[in-house]
Amino acid sequence: MAGITKEMTIGEILRTNPGVAPVLMNAGMHCLGCPSAQAESLEEAAMVHGIDIDELMKAIAEA
Repeated sequence: MAGITKEMTIGEILRTNPGVAPVLMNAGMHCLGCPSAQAESLEEAAMVHGIDIDELMKAIAEA
């Protein structure tokens, strides 16, 4: 998905493309509306959830 980077917050990503929500949910990130989604980068959130950021970025790009 062009324009989405691992440095963006989840909130920024969802504002850019709401269609990414199912990808994030399937990866185990179920709290897309929680305060952390507005402050943590995608990379930080992936680390907290034990998700490989490169695999997640690949899934987002394929969405």
